[in-house]
Amino acid sequence: MKNALLASASAAAFFVLSASAMAQGTDAASSGDQANDDRIVVTATRREESLQDVPLSVTAFSQDELTEKGIVGYEGLAFETPGAVLNKPTANFNTFSVRGIATNGYQANLQNSVAVYLDELPISANGNSTQLDSTLFDVERVEFLRGPQGTLFGSGSLAGAVRLLTKSPDLDEFDAAALVDFGLTDDDSFRQRYNGMINVPLVEDKLAVRAVGFYRNEEGWVTNIGTGVDNANTLKNWGGRVVVLWEPTDGASLRLMGLHEESKPEDAQLINPALGGGDRETRNSRRPDIYGGNLDSINATVDVDLGFANFTSSSTYSSYNQSFIIDLDATFGGAIPFALDAFAFDKAFVEEARLVSTMDSKLEWVAGLFYYYKRRDVDLFYRSDPAFLMANGMTGLVDEYYQRTFNHAISNELAGFGEVTYRFSDRFWMTGGLRYGKLDVQGFTTGGYTSNYLVNSLFGIPGPLTVTGTAPAVGAVGEESGPSYKFSASFKPVDSVTTYATYSTGFRTPAVNARAGLPSVVDPTDLIIPDGASSDKLKNYEIGLKGVWFDGKLSANLAAYLIDWSNIQVQANRVSDSVQFATNIGKARSKGIEFEVAAFPTEGLSIGLNGSLNDTEITELTPEEAAISGAVLGGELAFPAFQGGAYIKYTTYISPNVRGSFAVNARHVGDFPNQFPNVPGDPTTVTPTYGFTESYQTVNMSLGAEFGEQVKATLYVENLFDDHSIVYRHPEAFADARASTLRPRTIGIRIGYDY
Repeated sequence: MKNALLASASAAAFFVLSASAMAQGTDAASSGDQANDDRIVVTATRREESLQDVPLSVTAFSQDELTEKGIVGYEGLAFETPGAVLNKPTANFNTFSVRGIATNGYQANLQNSVAVYLDELPISANGNSTQLDSTLFDVERVEFLRGPQGTLFGSGSLAGAVRLLTKSPDLDEFDAAALVDFGLTDDDSFRQRYNGMINVPLVEDKLAVRAVGFYRNEEGWVTNIGTGVDNANTLKNWGGRVVVLWEPTDGASLRLMGLHEESKPEDAQLINPALGGGDRETRNSRRPDIYGGNLDSINATVDVDLGFANFTSSSTYSSYNQSFIIDLDATFGGAIPFALDAFAFDKAFVEEARLVSTMDSKLEWVAGLFYYYKRRDVDLFYRSDPAFLMANGMTGLVDEYYQRTFNHAISNELAGFGEVTYRFSDRFWMTGGLRYGKLDVQGFTTGGYTSNYLVNSLFGIPGPLTVTGTAPAVGAVGEESGPSYKFSASFKPVDSVTTYATYSTGFRTPAVNARAGLPSVVDPTDLIIPDGASSDKLKNYEIGLKGVWFDGKLSANLAAYLIDWSNIQVQANRVSDSVQFATNIGKARSKGIEFEVAAFPTEGLSIGLNGSLNDTEITELTPEEAAISGAVLGGELAFPAFQGGAYIKYTTYISPNVRGSFAVNARHVGDFPNQFPNVPGDPTTVTPTYGFTESYQTVNMSLGAEFGEQVKATLYVENLFDDHSIVYRHPEAFADARASTLRPRTIGIRIGYDY
């Protein structure tokens, strides 16, 4: 039925739209795509600057490109960006890895190595925290910066930064847009996406409001044999934002934005391939595993032209509530009911004030201050099962939860930053950047209780449980202060070619282990949890070339890098009870090249290639570091040696008012290890969770039509050859389902309208 409905809707939509456009009888514009514009403007350096001249590896996406390629979230960005991998075990878990800087794809307890910003708000989190699949609709631009961005973007940008820049209201004209997307996966999984925007000028040239809303209802494709639900990992996501822009004078503006987004998956995407026989997408849990969240944020941005510089003040308050509900039975081989219901509540405030020079001078500069405060409250509720408790006479609990712990952590970051560029000539300039920051984090336990449930259950001891209150405790303060640097020299041998050499550094905040010093209640001889991990450091050496040739018909961006990573923050798990902890180990080195090539050989035809070659390994490691982390000297990090993609698109007018297009996009990603190979605390034993992702290839194809300037319709197929390769392997033993695959073949239609 769903197949028939989708096919009928697609055919009807194309028939109606084609007839409508042909009836209009307007003249056709010149056919074909325009040649690549070498003046794409980005703000990666906190000022508007041509992408051609930025001494960084940056991939930029416009909203038109996102829509055309069906990119609605982080997966599509990673698909199109060389040197980037998205580790995505399930919905609302998104961890980017860039240039080989990853010890595993989960990074529990650690700050992510790639910062994700929604305008001025950092929304990337720790690896064991959910991060919403932000919907990319009505954005001005997405910028993916590779290499450390510590001078301008702070502690979370160890390996790179992703900037999601939303559109501001148009002060002059009314505008409206809508985009709907219907897809069918595996013949019975229906995907619905609805997006809308309206822009209303309230006072001409002075005041306008822009509102965006979206709703996604995407049926899953994973079968949970424990709960008996097919297509269990259905995702529902909705939200929107309202932006008000006021420009009382030509040199001043006030931008206010409020946004709300909720994401509620019904189960996890993680699977156990051994369960499904011919169908790999099978999982088994007593209850659904749910990783959800909702984000509320308010931002006020003031811009004032001071004549010599532009002053910007951005103030953001956000509230982010998340759930982390997971079956942990696999920790003990499914012998006893063991699960965690965790709930986190983040309150954050971000203030950044900066001056950006505007004088026509050889000297350009940026200077600013940054402050970030976050309080995270975490409620950890460990549960059994009522039937199991009753069968074993385990009374004494008020409900199925045998342990509750209430924690919170407070972190602060204060930094001053600046960059100076001196242009010796139109062909040669140098840039220096510095950020000096101080950050601290401290954890607190405010109460709760525990019991002897685990010991009694594992050793078969029936009868009443003993419940003990948890005393309040104050953790040690993790502090770090110091500078980040950036130096670069740029040279244009000819007007259409820019070369650069850059040295830059990055760092992450310290990590404090909540259970530092505590032995395992299951095996007291197992390792003792350390205090935490201090900041790691990264030094990036990079040379690059950006060029445009043949009147824009050929462009290329090339970069080669060498990265030294020291005092590496790593996440490990105590084997006996799967308690996570963070620590530091010696050094690693990553080296590689990245490339992006775009060609427009003839009118209407565009071809793109991108890819990266990477080599990483642990270069320094003491026996003590190897024992506690499971790492081995010379071991590779969690990143593919090669990944690459190709894109081809052809457009032509098929009638005076209808322009058709055909596009194919292919991607290859090589395999890579999911973690360090050995057991923490027992370095002579290979951990049973050690493994590799599978090398995979995926192909997307689309057939589109543009009816005038207002309506676009696209028939598409994603994962054309239905690749079911494992693209993520979880590094921890507590879950029975520890792997993820790509979404199976999906066929659909997108229809967009722009007033």
